[in-house]
Amino acid sequence: MPTYEFRCRECGSTFDVRRPMAESSDPAACPEGHADTVKLLKMAGLAGSNTSAATAPQAGGGCCGGGCCG
Repeated sequence: MPTYEFRCRECGSTFDVRRPMAESSDPAACPEGHADTVKLLKMAGLAGSNTSAATAPQAGGGCCGGGCCG
């Protein structure tokens, strides 16, 4: 079952809620009892190092990078 992260607009705390995808947009009450919450967007799978950027060849040649400036 997926986990969704919410933030309470009243107290600022963040908390996780496990629920079926069909209920992903349903409101969730803060553990402190506040009802004004918002679901946060998680960027799963985007963390980590980008090794291809570190080993990509560098373009060379002048001010525009391609040597076409004359």
